Amino acid sequence: MSKLKFMIPCDEANHVCDKSQYKDASLWEKVILNIHLIYCRACRKYSKNNGILSKTIKKAEVTCLDKECKENMKKDLNKVLKEISN
Repeated sequence: MSKLKFMIPCDEANHVCDKSQYKDASLWEKVILNIHLIYCRACRKYSKNNGILSKTIKKAEVTCLDKECKENMKKDLNKVLKEISN
């Protein structure tokens, strides 16, 4: 195989890193990513930070507003915006 098949640009490596995080990357993409990470310090840092962010989000106990509450907030915001524009 040609050596060029193993070289991918950083933006593509970051994309594969994101896909890998969500279990969407193929085995070949993971292999190419790991080869890229051997040579690229910036992408290694991106990959590390991406992992930290994912773990932090998984640990966070985030609760979302219900639909009714969101609608009420939206109505209130629109009301205030109307008052400001007048």
